[in-house]
Amino acid sequence: MSLDRRAFLGVAGLSALAVAGTRSLDALARRGRAEGASEARAATRWAMVVDPGKCRKDDGCTGCIAACDRAHNVPHFTERAHEVKWIWREPFDRAFPDHGGSLPEDAARSQSVPVLCNHCDNPPCVRVCPVQATWKRADGIVMMDYHRCIGCRYCMAACPYGARSFNWLDPRPRIKEPNPEFPTRTKGVVEKCNFCEERLALGRPPACVEACTEGALVFGNLKDPRSEVRRLLRSRHALRRKPELGTGPNVYYLV
Repeated sequence: MSLDRRAFLGVAGLSALAVAGTRSLDALARRGRAEGASEARAATRWAMVVDPGKCRKDDGCTGCIAACDRAHNVPHFTERAHEVKWIWREPFDRAFPDHGGSLPEDAARSQSVPVLCNHCDNPPCVRVCPVQATWKRADGIVMMDYHRCIGCRYCMAACPYGARSFNWLDPRPRIKEPNPEFPTRTKGVVEKCNFCEERLALGRPPACVEACTEGALVFGNLKDPRSEVRRLLRSRHALRRKPELGTGPNVYYLV
C-alpha cells in the first residue's frame, strides 16, 4: 500500500507527537526520580563513629583497609612517595595532636586509629577546586569526578587531614584484585574515600564497616534520632579531628 504526500505527512506528524509524548513522559519520570533522590539525600546526613577500644590493632588487623582497597581498586605502591590511601591507621597523638590528654598517657601512646576523609560540613577542598571536580552532596558525602580532575592538587593542599592522594604513576598495574564494578583511575588524578556511596545506593553499608567483625566502625544517618550513630554519640564522649578549623568533620572517635 502506498501513501500520498498528504497522508504521509499526517502519519509522520502523529508519529512525531507520539514520540514527543513518550519522551516527555520519560523526562517527567526521570525528573520525579531525581527529585525523590534529592529529597531523600536532604533528609540524610551520613556519619561514621569509630570505637578505637574495639579495634583489633594488637594483632595487626587491617580488614577494613583491605576491604576498602578491594572495593575501590586502590593501588598498592611500595614506595611511600607514591602511596594511595582511602582509609589507613594513624597513631592517636598524630591524629589528635591537641587531645593527647583525653586518654591516659600510656594508652594514648599505644593507640592507633583508622582515619579517612571526614566528609566535612564545610569542606575546604570543595572551595578551592577550580573545575568543580569535587563537590558536596545534600547527604553530606564529598564526591569526586575523576574525569573532571585536572591534577592541580589544590584540594590536597586545602585538606587539613591529608585525606587525599595523588596518582603520580599509572595506578592500574598496581591493583591487586581489580573490581570491575568500580572505575579505575589514571595517572595525574586525585582520589579519596567516598563513604562507599555506590554501596549506599544499593542499601549496603560501607565496605570497611561491613568488614569489621568487632563493630569498631558504625555508620548511619545523623538526622535519624533512632540511628546507632546517634545513640553512640548520646551515650559516649567523642572527638573529631581538628574541629577548631570549622570544617565540621563527620567522622567521630569514641574515647
